[in-house]
Amino acid sequence: MAEVTASLSIGQVAERTGLSVHTLRFYEQEGLFISPVRRGPAGRRSYTQDDVDWLTVCIILRASDMPLPALRRYTDLVREGAGNEEERLALLREHHGRVTTQIGRLTQSLDLITFKVGVYEDLLDQDRPAATPGYRPPRSPR
Repeated sequence: MAEVTASLSIGQVAERTGLSVHTLRFYEQEGLFISPVRRGPAGRRSYTQDDVDWLTVCIILRASDMPLPALRRYTDLVREGAGNEEERLALLREHHGRVTTQIGRLTQSLDLITFKVGVYEDLLDQDRPAATPGYRPPRSPR
């Protein structure tokens, strides 16, 4: 028996993915769907769970700063099917290198920020009276 694929509206897909309706239309215009977006009898866009799953991949790649042309190329390669895995791998390895570099820069930034937080916490702790038995700091107004 043939499997029935549920049809999702653009609003439902926006809600499930967190993308705006405008972004979904933009992704369609940019050719970032594996299959053409179907239209219902009234001309309204109709999506499947496969579309949502693919959009999830796109969202993660974009969140990692994959450039739109690279995402478009990756989509084209996936759409073409088997036989271009080496090119897909090369594209993803290149992006992996960019993300690894980005993580290194972010780690360096986080290390500096953590150090500075510690400096300021130590500085402020020096200005506070030492905890002594029975000491109660003044109440601050609410």
